[in-house]
Amino acid sequence: MDLEALLAALVPSWNSVILLLSYFVYLATIGSVLPGKIVPGAVLPDGSRLHYRCNGLASLLLLIALLGAGIYMKWISSAVIADKGVELLSATFIFSLFVSLVLYATGLKSQSKSSSLRPHVTGDFVHDWWFGVQLNPHCLGIDLKFFFVRAGMMGWLLINLSLLAKTYEAGNANVSVILYHTFCALYVLDYFFYEEFMTSTWDIIAERLGFMLVFGDLVFIPFTFSIQGWWLLKNKVELTKTAAVANCLVFFIGYQVFRGANRQKHIFKKDPKALIWGKPPKVIGGKLLASGYWGIARHCNYLGDLLLALSFSLPCGISSAIPYFYPTYLFILLIWRERRDEARCSQKYKEIWTEYCRLVPWRILPYVY
Repeated sequence: MDLEALLAALVPSWNSVILLLSYFVYLATIGSVLPGKIVPGAVLPDGSRLHYRCNGLASLLLLIALLGAGIYMKWISSAVIADKGVELLSATFIFSLFVSLVLYATGLKSQSKSSSLRPHVTGDFVHDWWFGVQLNPHCLGIDLKFFFVRAGMMGWLLINLSLLAKTYEAGNANVSVILYHTFCALYVLDYFFYEEFMTSTWDIIAERLGFMLVFGDLVFIPFTFSIQGWWLLKNKVELTKTAAVANCLVFFIGYQVFRGANRQKHIFKKDPKALIWGKPPKVIGGKLLASGYWGIARHCNYLGDLLLALSFSLPCGISSAIPYFYPTYLFILLIWRERRDEARCSQKYKEIWTEYCRLVPWRILPYVY
C-alpha cells in the first residue's frame, strides 16, 4: 500500500464504522443474555465487590459460528476484516479517544462514594485522562473495563482468522503461517476458557479506566498482536524442522509458566489454604504467596507472557525486526509495569513486602533479573 492509499484508508468508511459498532453491539447484547458462571471480583477498599458473568468463550464461539454461516451464505467475505484493516484501526482509535474523553468527563461529575465509581482526580488533565478517574465505570449495567478487554482479545482472533483466510487465498499458507495462527488461537481460546482468572488481575482490581487501558484493549491488543499475521500475508517464510520444534517448545514453556502462575494466584486468592504443587502454600504475613511459581520470581507470569509473545514472532523468521515489535514492546511495558507494581506493593504491604523480596529476590527471570 503506497502512502497516498494509506492516508486515504486512515479515513474510515461508513462500512468500517458500522462493522465496528455492530461488533460492540453484539458483544454487549450477547454478553448480557448468554448464561455464564458468575464470578465475584476482588474485595474493594470499601468492602464491596463486583460480580462478572464469564461467558466470553460461548460468546466467541457463537460469533465465529454466525460469521461462518454468513461466509457460507456469501453474505460477507472471509477477508473483510483484513481488507478493511487500516480503516478499522483508524475507526477503533477514534472510538477509543472519544470513549476515554467521555469517561473523563463523566468521572469528574460522579458523586459516588463507592470504590468502583468514586473519582480519583489529580487536577492534571493529561494524567487523569490517561490513567482514568474511576476504577470500574459502568454503562447500561456493563462493566466497561471487563467489556473492553474482552472485545480486544476477541478482535485479535477475528483479525487473525480473516488474515488466515486471505493468506490461504493467496496460496501462502505454510508451516510458519500454521504455527503462528495456531499459537494465537490456542492462546485466545485458553484465555476465555479461564476468563474468570482475569477478574483477579492487576488491570481489573487496581488500574482505573482511562485512555491507557481503553486504547490498549481496543487498539493495541488486536492490531499490534496481529502484526505477525500481516507480515506472513506478504512474506513467505520457510522454517526448518528444528526451528519449528524449537518454536513449539518456546510456546508451550511460555504457556505453562503464564497459565500456571496466574492459576496459582487466582486459586490462592479464592482459597489461601489450597495446595500449591501438592504442598501447603508458604504465605508471607498471611497475604503474599511465596510458593509455586511465585516462590521462583515475584512476577513470573510476566516471563511466561514474554515467552508466548516471542513464540508468536518466531514463525516470521529473523529477516526483519517488524514481526518482533510486539515482544519488544511487551518487554518494555512489563519492565515498566513491574516497577510500578513493586512500588505499589512496597507501599501497601511495607515490611511484609520486604520479607517477600528477601525470600524471592528475582523479579521476572531467575538468576538474571
